[in-house]
Amino acid sequence: MPWRPARAASTEIVWSTWNNLGLPDYIDPFTKETGIKVDQTYITTDDEQFAKFKAGGAADVDVVVPGQWEMSRYIASNLVQPLDLKKIPNAAHMYPVFRDNPLNKKDGVPYSLPYYWGINTIVYRADLMDEKPDWSVFFKGDKYKGKLAMRDYAVEGIMIAALYLDIPQKEIFSMDDRQLAECKKALIAQKALLRTYWTSIADLTNLFATGEVVCAFSWLPPYYDLTKQGIKMALSLPKEGVPSWCDVLAIPTGVEGEKLEAAYRFINYLLGPEYGLKLAYGGPYAQSTDLVRDKLPPEQQERIFIKDLAVMESFVWPQIPRRYNEWVTMWNEVKAS
Repeated sequence: MPWRPARAASTEIVWSTWNNLGLPDYIDPFTKETGIKVDQTYITTDDEQFAKFKAGGAADVDVVVPGQWEMSRYIASNLVQPLDLKKIPNAAHMYPVFRDNPLNKKDGVPYSLPYYWGINTIVYRADLMDEKPDWSVFFKGDKYKGKLAMRDYAVEGIMIAALYLDIPQKEIFSMDDRQLAECKKALIAQKALLRTYWTSIADLTNLFATGEVVCAFSWLPPYYDLTKQGIKMALSLPKEGVPSWCDVLAIPTGVEGEKLEAAYRFINYLLGPEYGLKLAYGGPYAQSTDLVRDKLPPEQQERIFIKDLAVMESFVWPQIPRRYNEWVTMWNEVKAS
């Protein structure tokens, strides 16, 4: 018989999350099964949520969804508590790349659990490019000069330069002066090839649609949206590494008693197959667990990158760089060059 804790009676918890993750269709089955009501407060940005929590806002929340790369700040600020994995049985079904990620732990103790994830990679107009691009297209792709785009974000921009320069992944977020200087030189050369640094995914989608941009480091909506419109879009997953993102589930410090037990039950539900099926089609996003994979047809597995699990071997997880302020300064200098 599967593990099933005693039903809670009329417990309410508050979940700090993105507004597309807690749709009624996603959450109502949990409330119906457990009697636990889930109120939601919505995240606008990762930085805003962290600042709010550090100012005391965590006292009003029972489950929180930080970005994985932010977890070191939450842990160092004592904003979240260690997790008892015995109370989250679905965590045992986590893919190894998520289960073993040290970004969620302190001294080997888990303070958060990867929840759902995706990739940000090269998106391109397959009808307007002659070959499948890799990271080099943004640094020496004279053939497409003026039709390339990068996101205006220091961490990702410098990380991609490091991947192009074959700087070892374990060194990227702690690069020394020499390595950062190499990245800066490459990024200044890159600027001459770009149509734009994008900040709005809607604007980038429009640039793809008109053909003003044929290749970009991008989130995936332009690929999905324009494919639906009949435009021949494609993705490239460079062998040097694929920037990946993951949001995690954590419980704020101070949550205890009945609310703590309810929070554990809710986290277990979010990692389980019923919620996972909703997310796989509604996102479309993949969970960190394998509980829903065999329930999806191959085309949907491919859509959320779990058909060929080898892709997980190429993940590069963004982190807060050791010299973050210097990265931001360098990025601004590149743009002003």
